[in-house]
Amino acid sequence: MKIKEEEKLFNKGFITITIINFVVFLVYYCFVVITAKYATQSLGASTAQAGFAVGIYIIGTLLARLYIGKKLELFGRRAVLRYGALFYLITTAAYLVSSNIFILDGVRFLNGFGYGAVSTAANAIVTAYIPEAKYGEGINYYGLSTSLAAAIGPFIGLLLLPLVGFKAIIILAVVLAFITMLACFKFKVNNIVLTEESRAKINTFSLESFIEFKVLFIAGIAFLIGIAYSSVLGFLSIYADQLHLVTAGAFFFVVYALVVTLTRPMSGKIFDRHGENAVMYPSFICLTIGLILLAFTGNTFVLLASGAFVGLGYGTFMANGQAVTLKLVEKDRIGVALSTYFIGLDLGLGVGPYLLGAVKGLLGSYQHIYIFCAVIPIIVAILYMIFYKPGKATKVNG
Repeated sequence: MKIKEEEKLFNKGFITITIINFVVFLVYYCFVVITAKYATQSLGASTAQAGFAVGIYIIGTLLARLYIGKKLELFGRRAVLRYGALFYLITTAAYLVSSNIFILDGVRFLNGFGYGAVSTAANAIVTAYIPEAKYGEGINYYGLSTSLAAAIGPFIGLLLLPLVGFKAIIILAVVLAFITMLACFKFKVNNIVLTEESRAKINTFSLESFIEFKVLFIAGIAFLIGIAYSSVLGFLSIYADQLHLVTAGAFFFVVYALVVTLTRPMSGKIFDRHGENAVMYPSFICLTIGLILLAFTGNTFVLLASGAFVGLGYGTFMANGQAVTLKLVEKDRIGVALSTYFIGLDLGLGVGPYLLGAVKGLLGSYQHIYIFCAVIPIIVAILYMIFYKPGKATKVNG
């Protein structure tokens, strides 16, 4: 493809799909930190019902990743991106009619499906705009859009909810989703031309048609890292309130975003020049340090320092795990492979709060949850060292 032969990383297509991805994730992360509070305070839901309303979004996302990941190249990347964005807009607007917890559950499920469809298409489309020699750098810049959304979205949600209320945030999200949909319909997307053998494989109902086995290990690692980070998304607001550091808790995500923005380009270049191990091990170490600092924080400085290390850890891993995934598969399996990777990551983020809630019942405090989660990246590093062989995954970067 002509686009793939271009050596310029920041071409129009790359920038456009990166911005689209940022807004889609921004809307998701904005809602994820405020849904439980809205469900309990405005809809009279129990804590269990509120937790289900948060988690059912991930179920919709996982179903979308499984189905769309399998059928992406058959349907065509262009169609999935455009009509997925339209569905995402409609289901985002549907929050306005969520007058009870059951309607909210349905809206969350459908909105999660729309989010999964658009993000799966975008993750595949961006690979066509990155020169092969710059895959690590390109994916890191693209992943920056996700990492920034994971920081800015919760910050916006936590900041605006007490000021303007849930419905005002919905309206803002609808406007953003509408602009994104227009961009998707105007954006030029080249579909992959499939061979008859590839089409037959896609239409075959088998586990291989839904899951890429070559990336199961890195997807499993992503699942564990997702559980560790879910402790931040799920409990930081409550934990900061207990410590009387509510304002610092909101700015935790700002520090996270700044650190990710400053370090992401460097980590991408290190990935390309020295291989994945040069960035993966430091990401595990930094996430552990960040969670330990969070567990023992007693003032604003330590809390914000924790945000910096969590950004270096989770933010770096998220993009470089995606880059590793791309190195392991052929072009016609990119959609399924990325879907498999993000299923692992999303599943960790989704089930994490439930699992950690049970751990809290055993350990007794949020501090112990963060200590528990700090151990997870250490276990991940050991598993990665034993089972992952980077020498077998050099196809893309040569």
